[in-house]
Amino acid sequence: MPTVAVYNMEGAKIGSMEVSDSIFAAEVNKAVLHEVVVNYLANQRQGTQSTKTRTEVSGGGIKPWRQKGTGRARQGSIRAPQWTGGGVALGPKPRDYRYSVNKKIKKIALRSALSAKYEAYEIYVIEDLKMEEIKTATIAKMLKGLEIDTKALIVTADYDNVIYKSARNIKNVKPTYVGVLNTYDVLKYNKFVVAKEAIAKIEEVLA
Repeated sequence: MPTVAVYNMEGAKIGSMEVSDSIFAAEVNKAVLHEVVVNYLANQRQGTQSTKTRTEVSGGGIKPWRQKGTGRARQGSIRAPQWTGGGVALGPKPRDYRYSVNKKIKKIALRSALSAKYEAYEIYVIEDLKMEEIKTATIAKMLKGLEIDTKALIVTADYDNVIYKSARNIKNVKPTYVGVLNTYDVLKYNKFVVAKEAIAKIEEVLA
């Protein structure tokens, strides 16, 4: 079985642990990763963009000049799309970009993302990721001890308000928990810092 190093909160290596090979050493399916990431980004879109058609723009109720005899092109309204200040032809309207992806596909994608992190030696397991008080300096010290100076995802087994509020203000660091862990975040952040008890929960969810 694959093994990962285990660190303490000071960033010192204190041992190693075995992890599931079906989750952390699975084949990386790039096609599924792409499908799930595109789905995630589509679902984040608000879809509130909107333009006015010629019927929605105010004014333009009268023909600007008579049909014939002026030498100019015939016009029916100064709010037609070709006029400055006119309506927009075929412009965007509010819509819902959300669509669903099969749960099985999402699990395969998450396994692939975690396996890619394992292959790249970007997984850091923390023995006891707990804090008594909200203190950003403690998380910053841990990351410095781990020699992480790039984007990092900190994952706890369950929502931890102390960890969340201690880490959220650090640039390029995102605290999260297993219940909302997604493929996009795993791929977006270079380093995967995870509590030891969260590993067992991830394996349980993705088994």
